[in-house]
Amino acid sequence: MTETYKSTSTKPLSSRPTDATHPGKAVAAESLNLQTVLWAVVQNLGTLALLAIALPFNLTLVLGSLLWSRLRPSAPAVIAAKQPKTILIAGGRMTKALQLARSFHAEGHRAILIDTEKFWHSGNQYSNTVAAFYTVPDPAKDLPGYVDTLRAIARREKVDLFIPVAIFSVLYYDGMTEHPLADYCEVCHFDAATVRMLDDKFAFAEQARSLSLTVPKSYRITSPEQVFNFNFDFSNEKRQYILKSIPYDSKLRLDLTKLPCETPEATAAFVNSLPISEAKPWILQEFIPGQEYCTHSTVRDGRSTLYCCCESSAFQVNYGQVDKPEIAAWVERFLSAVPGYGQASFDLIQAEDGTVYAIECNPRTHSAITMFYNHPGVADAYLNPSAPAEPLQPLAHSRPTYWLYHELWRLNEVRSLQHLRRWFTTIWQGQEAVFMVNDPLPFLMVHHWQIPLLLLDSLRKLRSWIRIDFNIGELIE
Repeated sequence: MTETYKSTSTKPLSSRPTDATHPGKAVAAESLNLQTVLWAVVQNLGTLALLAIALPFNLTLVLGSLLWSRLRPSAPAVIAAKQPKTILIAGGRMTKALQLARSFHAEGHRAILIDTEKFWHSGNQYSNTVAAFYTVPDPAKDLPGYVDTLRAIARREKVDLFIPVAIFSVLYYDGMTEHPLADYCEVCHFDAATVRMLDDKFAFAEQARSLSLTVPKSYRITSPEQVFNFNFDFSNEKRQYILKSIPYDSKLRLDLTKLPCETPEATAAFVNSLPISEAKPWILQEFIPGQEYCTHSTVRDGRSTLYCCCESSAFQVNYGQVDKPEIAAWVERFLSAVPGYGQASFDLIQAEDGTVYAIECNPRTHSAITMFYNHPGVADAYLNPSAPAEPLQPLAHSRPTYWLYHELWRLNEVRSLQHLRRWFTTIWQGQEAVFMVNDPLPFLMVHHWQIPLLLLDSLRKLRSWIRIDFNIGELIE
């Protein structure tokens, strides 16, 4: 069931405390501000200190790898492409952009990375598989400047294919009816209408239901009152609900508070804390218990040329291919109605009864593409207009990918010998997503150049953050 839920009343169940006078309020606010500043200083300096401790080990590993690459008889061969192409990849700070660059380079193509000016220090630009790196204005702040710079790069480098990875390069901003590079090169991106449908969690659910595919019950929410007036009747509704922002929100997307809360007051306090409005709509979605999965598909005219599927979670930094025919069938059925050339990454849940429910879709590259680290066919899956009978999937002997610095951080969560054994298994049986013996510099520069500079900037602004995402090379503030 997917519909726009309309409130029948504008009277809120409760509201946040007002700014009415209260004894000691000014003192409390001043104390809170001081605590916030002190925490920002301690958090940033403490993390910089931890990275400084790790630096000698990282540096030793990278220098040893460089020396080994020089001394060994032969390096991994780079195939000479019959028709070399120049690939422009947007989102250079992210591991998935690095992985695409490595895959195209291995097949004899030129890979160029770009990112917004904030990430001029991207560590991935030091990869020996990256032919050039450019920065562009943030389109959310300077759309004409972004478009002009992007086109200038495409002309200068004679780009043949553009692949958007980061969200800044995925969105069609107000007034855009086609991609800025549509007349300059091939673009691995669906048209504006399709992207907006896929990126809108509510519109996506409606589209899936129109194809007779299973999705959770969903309601479009544009004001807190709609939630206050929603009938959480558990005599009929067996499941709770969660609220998710329809526009991408790197912070709030991890909050999966189940509604209703234990008391009406708690529900009101939570809902009122969210920035819900007509301009920033949310989706009230039925919570489906079960195992989460994520997929990535590269798509041409309704058929996948590349596909992977793995178990997932709200904050996913481990990827291992799993064989789930029922999920592949759901994805295949949905994509059969999607025209054009682009990418689609699905988040799904398989309930205890085996039913597959799609939760949302992101029209961009998924980090799960790191599972193709040793596959020789990725470039062809993107460049060959003839879709194969079966999509390319990770090799049977490929190992699950992980990020070492994430795993080191997780050591503080180890509470038992069993947890420690599982941690060692992840490292021993997996593949570090950034590090490669014949291309080690990104492993050094991402962790000890890109991230430290972001931390120093955060310290300068006296700002704290929720987590460091080494996968996408950002501080989530």
